[in-house]
Amino acid sequence: MLFVGLSGSIATGKSTVAKEFEKLGCHIIDADKLAHKVYEKDSKAYFKIIDIFGSDILNKSGMINRTKLRNRVVNNKNKLRQLESIIHPEVEQLRNQIIKNITKKDKNAIIIYDVPLLFEKNMQHLFDYTIVVYTDKKTQLNRLMQRNGLSKQEAEKLISLQMDIDKKVKMADFVINNSLSIQNTYQQIIEVFNNLKEKL
Repeated sequence: MLFVGLSGSIATGKSTVAKEFEKLGCHIIDADKLAHKVYEKDSKAYFKIIDIFGSDILNKSGMINRTKLRNRVVNNKNKLRQLESIIHPEVEQLRNQIIKNITKKDKNAIIIYDVPLLFEKNMQHLFDYTIVVYTDKKTQLNRLMQRNGLSKQEAEKLISLQMDIDKKVKMADFVINNSLSIQNTYQQIIEVFNNLKEKL
């Protein structure tokens, strides 16, 4: 089994790359989807979050309003740490259970964990290898403006909240440059996939 971390930055095309790896037979675990599960109503984390942040972070149906919650923690490092100390262990538990289930059926599985803040959270040590999906700054900016309907200024602000993509590239084992044609990106994905298969 190989456990591979997949990251990038906003609008570099990480989700598209993940789908292609899945088509090649890799198992994809999406960190964001696991986090959504952890926030679900009546989960262990749900009650802990309400205890700390109060019931006014809930919407009318009793679900946690993640935008309200994010606004509470965005400028408060202590509150953010408290929230992460609830969420991260639960996500980890879910992830480990999924890995266990996959490896029971497939001892030679290539499991790719799609995690946006892999390098920001210093998670590199968890993986056998890491992959970064890269695009040049101009392409990234244009894609984000088109995709989210943002002004140049708004898109630049969003990009600046993450670690610089060039830094991530230097830290990764494999880099997929998604600045050119889709065919070019596919070719790189196949090359990385074949490389990983050899390392099994």
